[in-house]
Amino acid sequence: MVGIQQLQSGRISLQKVISIAVLVPVLLAAKTSVAAGLDEELKELSAKVASHSEDVLALEQKVLHPANTRLAVFLTLQSRDALDLDSVELFVNGQPVASHLYSDRERTSLERGGIQQLFTGNLENGEHELKTVITARSADDDFVRRESTHKFRKRPGVLRLQMSLEARAPDYEPRVSFVEWE
Repeated sequence: MVGIQQLQSGRISLQKVISIAVLVPVLLAAKTSVAAGLDEELKELSAKVASHSEDVLALEQKVLHPANTRLAVFLTLQSRDALDLDSVELFVNGQPVASHLYSDRERTSLERGGIQQLFTGNLENGEHELKTVITARSADDDFVRRESTHKFRKRPGVLRLQMSLEARAPDYEPRVSFVEWE
């Protein structure tokens, strides 16, 4: 009787092994298909989030910077080898709106003809004053700090101002000029 029980228990464990051997691949296949489905859902959700993010950014720009009140100020260097620009501060109607300390890489970019957007903001229509404070080292190794003001009239629509820095030999005194872009 002991031998028969051992045979029966051996059969049961053999049946369990066969059942497990059959179920494991089925479960793994199901798990793989579920994982693939989840991966696909995740990709779709990521695409939706990216799309919504773009929409939110566009709405934010419209709300924060409406086109009819926008002012943008850009910086260019006219004398590319005469000034080693250190920093620029920008004020609109006496209020500070931008300040930038230049790295070597940024200076090189400006010296190669680059244009930097210093400020974008909203401004009501009417008369305004833009003031800039520039610190730089001139070509004759003098440290210079210059203030310059520009009065302008803001009209409906976008106003783009180009601020150009120039310094010429022999005195290398920095000069700032403003041009309204159309």
